[in-house]
Amino acid sequence: MTSETKLNPADEALAASLPQGVLREIEPRHLEEPRGRYHGQAGLLAAPRNVDEVSAVVSACAEARVGIVPLGGGTGLVGGQLMPKGPAPLLLSMERMHAIRNVWPEENVMVSEAGVTLQAARDAAEDKGRLFPLSLASQGTAQIGGLLATNAGGVNALRYGTARALCLGIEAVLPDGSIMRDLKRLRKDNTGYDLRDLLIGAEGSLGIITAASLRLVPPPAANGVALMVVPDPAAALSLLALAGRQLGDCVTAFELISGQGPRFQIETMPDLRQPFETPPEWMVLIEIGLPGGLETDAALETLFEAAVEDGLAEDGLIAQSGQQAADFWRLREEIPEANRLIGAISSHDISLPLSEVPRFIEDGRAMLAQIGDMRINCFGHLGDGNLHYNVFPAAGRKRGEYDEQRQQIQEAVHEMVVGRGGSFSAEHGIGRLKVSDLERWGDPARLAAMRAIKQALDPLGIMNPGAVLA
Repeated sequence: MTSETKLNPADEALAASLPQGVLREIEPRHLEEPRGRYHGQAGLLAAPRNVDEVSAVVSACAEARVGIVPLGGGTGLVGGQLMPKGPAPLLLSMERMHAIRNVWPEENVMVSEAGVTLQAARDAAEDKGRLFPLSLASQGTAQIGGLLATNAGGVNALRYGTARALCLGIEAVLPDGSIMRDLKRLRKDNTGYDLRDLLIGAEGSLGIITAASLRLVPPPAANGVALMVVPDPAAALSLLALAGRQLGDCVTAFELISGQGPRFQIETMPDLRQPFETPPEWMVLIEIGLPGGLETDAALETLFEAAVEDGLAEDGLIAQSGQQAADFWRLREEIPEANRLIGAISSHDISLPLSEVPRFIEDGRAMLAQIGDMRINCFGHLGDGNLHYNVFPAAGRKRGEYDEQRQQIQEAVHEMVVGRGGSFSAEHGIGRLKVSDLERWGDPARLAAMRAIKQALDPLGIMNPGAVLA
């Protein structure tokens, strides 16, 4: 018998044992994910105001053997914030823990509570002349706790790393209700097991992150953005290497965009300004950040000229203003919304060794053509090997017509990825959607160690039941 089957529902008896003022009404938004594909259920929703109240809530749930599903901004795409079956859990929302506790600009450190949105964290850093470099399209809604719990990546991971690389210390409540106060602001701390790294990426299955010490950086003196048309993904990869040779670690973002993305935008978002009259089959969006005394336009022009000479670029645009740079980025950031409006058959968040990317894209198209008539929108963070590889109905057909093929498509794509040394979950996490994928393709020794850690820290199985591990 699993821990999940032994859990009790969150009921009035549990409600009576919680701190006064923490309960909130459950709204439909708390039980839905952004794409509307999956729905959850819950008996109670608690929104603590501080870490001591979080501790009291977790302790009460442990005593009553009630499952806890952590809830941040609700932007996750793998169902980690939704529990569709089993005894109705308690939803634990961080929305009232939204304080920036302190900023030390001279140390390049900020301490943020878990319910702070990414945009608010970036704004707080900017107010002190610093940059918190994690950046993604949902930053107005996504919260720091959830971003750390899923080890979010985003568009700047090429230069600054994922959420894990931007976290120095953690405050968290463990499954027994004890508080781990480890908000250190240190770059070096070799004092035993790194529980910070254990909780980051655990998706709330080992504890509740309530606050974090975050690493800031001085902002670049100047930023430049360009769109370059490339013949194919192989040329894009060679262009990335060229940019690295010319600009070193000043390349902040390097995004691959297939022509299918802009074509979907033209179909669903006709008012969105397109940079090219006819969308090219492949292009890359490049952003660089340079120190004082260097000109971004000159650097991007030099890169473009070298790329043309080497046959790696066919056309290009360098943003001449902040508004034009924002327009270029909007083209990239609105791809997921256009995808949603079209309706994907199957969506994949994958990563590959960089040298495998072009061959995977070519082989993937051939493989899917054997299954049926479909469109592919492949885009994402080429700089770190993370692709969003999404499969859509052929023009004029509906997503529902492919229901019987959806599982086959997903398994075929993931098998190709794993066979090339890649990951079927690059930056979105496992959640509940990919638990069976982890069971199928995860390394047995690693899975055994993960289960042992889960059993040791959460023997009652109350922390996000059914997420990450079956």
